[in-house]
Amino acid sequence: MKTIKGPAIFLAQFAGNEAPFNSLETIADWAAGLGYRGIQLPSNDARLFDLKKAAESQDYCDALSGMLGDKGLMITELSTHLQGQLVAVHPAYDAQFDGFAAPHVRGNPRARQEWAVDQMKLAARASRRLGLKAHASFSGALAWPYVYPWPQRPAGLVEDAFDELARRWKPILDVFDENGVDIGFELHPGEDLHDGATFEMFLDRVDHHPRANILYDPSHFVLQQLDYLAFLDIYHERVKCFHVKDAEFRPNGRIGVYGGYQGWVERPGRFRSLGDGQVDFGQVFSKMAQYDFEGWAVLEWECALKHPEAGAAEGAPFIADHIIRVTERAFDDFAGSGSDRALNARLMGIGQ
Repeated sequence: MKTIKGPAIFLAQFAGNEAPFNSLETIADWAAGLGYRGIQLPSNDARLFDLKKAAESQDYCDALSGMLGDKGLMITELSTHLQGQLVAVHPAYDAQFDGFAAPHVRGNPRARQEWAVDQMKLAARASRRLGLKAHASFSGALAWPYVYPWPQRPAGLVEDAFDELARRWKPILDVFDENGVDIGFELHPGEDLHDGATFEMFLDRVDHHPRANILYDPSHFVLQQLDYLAFLDIYHERVKCFHVKDAEFRPNGRIGVYGGYQGWVERPGRFRSLGDGQVDFGQVFSKMAQYDFEGWAVLEWECALKHPEAGAAEGAPFIADHIIRVTERAFDDFAGSGSDRALNARLMGIGQ
């Protein structure tokens, strides 16, 4: 068995224009000072990272890794959540998602998609240069506006949407394969890949591509009322990334799973800082150890109530306390009687 690496922190929710959150070196000092050993790096944030340069320059990647190493940190994965979203955008969301793209492709859905695909391929090459084995992203969505079938969906609509999604992602997955990197799709409401069934639909259409994998985040399953522990029993072989994020779901007589168009504080389902929600992380980390997850435990902080810096400060010791240092031998080895085939035969009454 393998011991999970960590604690690590996803920097997307913390990057900003004020020190120490406005450069990679200073935000790295901040993270290391809190006790983190790894950082998951948003590849779209120019304040922290130059994706194109990383894809093309080994010197840039080596300098980056060296600077972080001097602070006791490693990059766990690059993230292309925003670029991955733009690989497949339903027209209903064009205006909202345009802000995720580079200015020169905004207002042009075809150019925006081509830019997003190129970004993904750059991320594959940059990950290889940084020595990374996994990558975090979103799938995008073409069928999401039709998730609740009223009026009834036309026959074949979902199937056609997933065929097109697979057509767009297959060449990207091939580039990741050429670079020896797994994509962990974060299964997330708003994405066509948001639970086990939709992941399987996609996987079938990309011929069970070895690089099509999962970023496991139990908080999204709490809000969907999906069994997040049973999920690991079913899909553990495809789990390559792990966001440690808490959530709670407390329905009432007015609002349920859909949230009633309320703000995050008023919703029955809301994200919380670690330990403040309902996720049983003792069992989650036990499952991850049981199934030999060898990646990083990465805090993704999102909370409707707590200040982000408080959540980050509490997150490192929380994760460290939950990481299970796996055993190298069975607990009852002391009572072993060795290997003796003749004894085994006698115990079973064979050959007597």
